[in-house]
Amino acid sequence: MTNPDIVIIGSGIGGATIASGLAGSGASILMLERGEKLPATPHTRDTRAIFVDGHYRPKEMWREAGGTAFNPGNYYYVGGNSKFFGAVLIRYRKEDFSEMEHYGGVSPAWPFSYDEFEPWYSRAEQLFRVRGALGEDPTEPFHSIPYAFGPVPDEPPIARARAELKGLGLHPASLPLGVDIDAWLKDGKTGWDAFPNTGTGKVDAQTGPLAAALADRNIRLETGAHVEYLEASSDARTIAAVHYRQNGTLKKATPKLVVLSAGAVNSAAILLRSPSPNGKGLANRSDQVGRNFMNHNSSAMLAIDPRRRNTSVYQKTLMLNDYYLSDGKGGKPLGNVQLLGKIDGHILRANVKLAPKFALDFMAGHAVDWYLMCEDLPDPESRIMVDGKDIVMQWRRSNMQSLDGLTKVMRENFRACGYPIVLSRPFDKRTPSHQCGTVKMGDDPATSPLDPFCRSFDHRNLFVVDAGFLPNSAAVNPALSIAAQALRVADHIRKTELVA
Repeated sequence: MTNPDIVIIGSGIGGATIASGLAGSGASILMLERGEKLPATPHTRDTRAIFVDGHYRPKEMWREAGGTAFNPGNYYYVGGNSKFFGAVLIRYRKEDFSEMEHYGGVSPAWPFSYDEFEPWYSRAEQLFRVRGALGEDPTEPFHSIPYAFGPVPDEPPIARARAELKGLGLHPASLPLGVDIDAWLKDGKTGWDAFPNTGTGKVDAQTGPLAAALADRNIRLETGAHVEYLEASSDARTIAAVHYRQNGTLKKATPKLVVLSAGAVNSAAILLRSPSPNGKGLANRSDQVGRNFMNHNSSAMLAIDPRRRNTSVYQKTLMLNDYYLSDGKGGKPLGNVQLLGKIDGHILRANVKLAPKFALDFMAGHAVDWYLMCEDLPDPESRIMVDGKDIVMQWRRSNMQSLDGLTKVMRENFRACGYPIVLSRPFDKRTPSHQCGTVKMGDDPATSPLDPFCRSFDHRNLFVVDAGFLPNSAAVNPALSIAAQALRVADHIRKTELVA
């Protein structure tokens, strides 16, 4: 299939979901995925292999702008990073679609409102079979369709933690999750957060939308297909070809439409590497491709009570948004708090090198493990660049005052709940805490590479549909927003490009 109607680059949340939205359209679609299918091996539930040995980490290095190399936490498999995600499928809050002032600056508005976007959120929740509960979280926006499934149940120690937070007058709520807990635990008694999914317990990009898309015989997936660059037409108004390497051979596809869904970092890198008359790469008349890189400001927080064991297996069922829209005292927003998957001594060992294993096991066994997430604000100088084949990351963190404030207030809350030891540690650049914003959408081609339907302003047959399109990072997991926009873009392509 060298001249399909559409080429979709990447099989993560964006690429797989837009493929499912185009299924049944009659269009011939070639999906190119640089990775292979994730094999089922004993490593998949082995915390030492995953977190200490880095069995699944990529065999590539990126560089900081200053030249220091690091191994990124991105994954290259069918299904993309979603194969390892925490399966949190949460909507941005309604307020996230409007301009919002934070301690570190202003978070920009989307080019359309929550109310306009809401129907695709509902469709995405159905596609990913989200488990959840409405009415628990005061920040929850309007849902036109309720969740099809009830929430994943709290384990007893988490039910106790929920009650403790309620006792402080807070509003803990069930996390919306794409997890069939019975199916997940049948394959192993572990959590799913950061664990590879080789079964059907976690609804990720592969087990959800990609499986639905590939039921259409007009849609074909090629693996081991690493896209190197896009080729523009002679007048530079369209994309003429996709050049990719497979099994050491350079190949070319010449589609009518190209959907770039390689992830926020790699989509930007592909565009920047692609030849262009001005040398700035494709879709980059605005000089904004690669800029406005965001990666949530986040920390792990352990609430420890040496007198009580936490016997949870999976743990990750609870969130708290009491500080999402303000600091609780009339000040600016702080962020979201949610549970991590249950940690053990091996997981702690990956971050604490010197402590003896028995001490790490004791700490993990008596801790409730939380994830604090705050918005990183867009900055043109926070950016992804390329140097030949190398990816260079210049991440300029912003809005750290919010993370400091959220850390302080949650430490106070957990101590008030009876946990005498509360420890926290920020995540670093090796952890892909929801990378986004590098090819943002907007109304003005002078400041945004993409229009509100993720079409390139420069090349009418190019769409970029992954976390790169996000104008802001908000302070919640972005997967559902990416999926909802992918469905919206698929509907737009059907109406505007595939009309007979």
